[in-house]
Amino acid sequence: MLNIIHEICDLCGTCVSVCPFDALELFENRLKLKEENCTQCLLCLNVCPLHAIEEDSE
Repeated sequence: MLNIIHEICDLCGTCVSVCPFDALELFENRLKLKEENCTQCLLCLNVCPLHAIEEDSE
């Protein structure tokens, strides 16, 4: 699964805009991952300018 590093994320929305599965949303000033929609395509991870999304090693 993916991890969002909230301390780094500046809520720019780049990841939200590229996700073809609607797995990310900006909600109450926080980036939220909807795990049930995530296919781990890693598009969000690759476009995040601050590297605030990482792949969980488990």
